Amino acid sequence: MTTTERLLEAAKEIWEQFPRHPFLVGIQKGTLDREKFRYYAIQGHLYLRDYAKSFAVGMAKAETQEVARLFLRHIDAINQELDGKSGQMEKVGVTKEELDATPRALDSISYTSFMLRIAYEEGAAEILAAVLPCGYSYEWIARQLISQDPDCVKRPFYGDWLERFVSEEYAAENADLLQAMNRLTEGYSEQQLRHLIEIFTLSSRYELAFWDLGWNMGG
Repeated sequence: MTTTERLLEAAKEIWEQFPRHPFLVGIQKGTLDREKFRYYAIQGHLYLRDYAKSFAVGMAKAETQEVARLFLRHIDAINQELDGKSGQMEKVGVTKEELDATPRALDSISYTSFMLRIAYEEGAAEILAAVLPCGYSYEWIARQLISQDPDCVKRPFYGDWLERFVSEEYAAENADLLQAMNRLTEGYSEQQLRHLIEIFTLSSRYELAFWDLGWNMGG
């Protein structure tokens, strides 16, 4: 097993809950209350600000140019999202003023506080274990939902959101992270691998809680 395969296997029971979550089932069916999605989108945008910082710390601590460039590419991608390149904030009718005036949910703060602690205290592989459940789970979830119901990408409002996460560009970004994890952990001891599993599993639990946050519009 590669390291990423071990991580995914360890968090399998959590990940299997993602496509069954009512928030994501609502997206798949096109029936999710748009106010729930709007709340999720705002909180997601605010979350990304600290998510980007985790990559920035990783870049600053990188021991090779290859790893530094990997983190930099993802900082650029996140910043494009924050700058509105995806148009998601416009789609849900959110202004910059509203974003700046909205407090972050407690669960989101807890998530990124954990992620940033890993970034400041540990190495590149551990940082990847903390950030991977966010980036890669969106692709994994979208593929699951589309495989169950291929027509979901044709539905108004939510179809293009799903399609975005199975794009070649998004998949390539994730492939870079997965491959880097495998390279960086060559020669890792069983104890080090168990620590990575602990980090990855906890971040996966936070991801599940984020879908709860969107569904309950608070947390």
